[in-house]
Amino acid sequence: MSEAPLSIVYLHRTRSKDGQNVHIESLIGGLRELGHRIELVQPKAMDSAAFGDEGGLVSRLKRALPRALYEALEATYQAVEFVKLATHCLRSRPDAIYQRANLHMLSGAAAARLLRIPLLVEVNAPLAEERGAEPGLALPGLARWSERRLWRAADRLLPVSHVLARRLADAGIDPARITVVANGVDPAAFEQLGDAAAAKRALGIAPDRLVIGFVGFVRPWHGTDRIVRFLASPAAPPHAHFLLVGDGPARASLSALARELGVEHKVTITGVMAREAVPAAIAACDIAVLPDVVEYACPLKLIEYMAMGRAIVAPDKPNIRELVGPEREALLVAPSDTAALHQALARLAGDPALRARLGAAARAAVTAKGLTWQSNARTVADIVRQLKRAR
Repeated sequence: MSEAPLSIVYLHRTRSKDGQNVHIESLIGGLRELGHRIELVQPKAMDSAAFGDEGGLVSRLKRALPRALYEALEATYQAVEFVKLATHCLRSRPDAIYQRANLHMLSGAAAARLLRIPLLVEVNAPLAEERGAEPGLALPGLARWSERRLWRAADRLLPVSHVLARRLADAGIDPARITVVANGVDPAAFEQLGDAAAAKRALGIAPDRLVIGFVGFVRPWHGTDRIVRFLASPAAPPHAHFLLVGDGPARASLSALARELGVEHKVTITGVMAREAVPAAIAACDIAVLPDVVEYACPLKLIEYMAMGRAIVAPDKPNIRELVGPEREALLVAPSDTAALHQALARLAGDPALRARLGAAARAAVTAKGLTWQSNARTVADIVRQLKRAR
């Protein structure tokens, strides 16, 4: 006999239509596919935002206001958020509240405690540390307090990597209340889409080019400049081409570097693409690269590369080894070692059989490791049922 569908209120404060929103929409879609009822409590701006939007008025305020004032407004907003959330919960009597963690966001904890509803909190980063480094916090003590308070209030914390889970445990959270739920993909959307030659033509790239690709919002610390430098190095084959699928603050410097090195004709930057167009762009890549990543992240782009069966070069970090093994599903290189990155790219460029082997193993690992939104949705539903039984 199948279990009854669940009712879950999903709370988040994300205002950007980017990878964060992909996670939100995909998990909600997975839960709804399983028959569960999901109500969203989210910023009103998200109702009309398009993919690639970066937060609208709130982002402008963040840039314009003194940091202390902006952070105080964040903390004040949780009172408005609490009223909205509690109203939803009183009306629908959900089985759980699922909250995507943010700083100064104790509304979920307050509603869960007042209404005696289980609280699941998804943790994607140690945000007080992350925002404290860039762009910086005016009220770091308040940020750390609010983050730790939310962690302690949750019935279950869902970090996206084991590295992040260890940080939560080091902060005093009982490991029994921590379940790692990595990012995922919808395999049906990211299966092989035709041949690479057709995908290259669609992007204006000659089909005989060896395409080295990077997908996502590109920042200077990603290290994509080292891919451009590879094109100008003796190690690169003449037909190598760099495809950047996305945009970001590093775009202008990458274009300038390509011109300086005389390889601008070997670089294609698409700008922001519609989400549904991304799989076809990845299909154009012979080699997919993630030069660097923060040490606790679960990179969505890496799992998408895997699902598409691309030959991958990634940084040799513990969180990356949770997803791919060296020489098994990817070539892993020290993130700061430009020579090692160039060597890995040259090795893959000259060995089609190795590219095929790594790509096939990476695609198989998506299923073997349960790196799908459907699997994540089942995990979340199982946890909600466990917490209901415990109460």
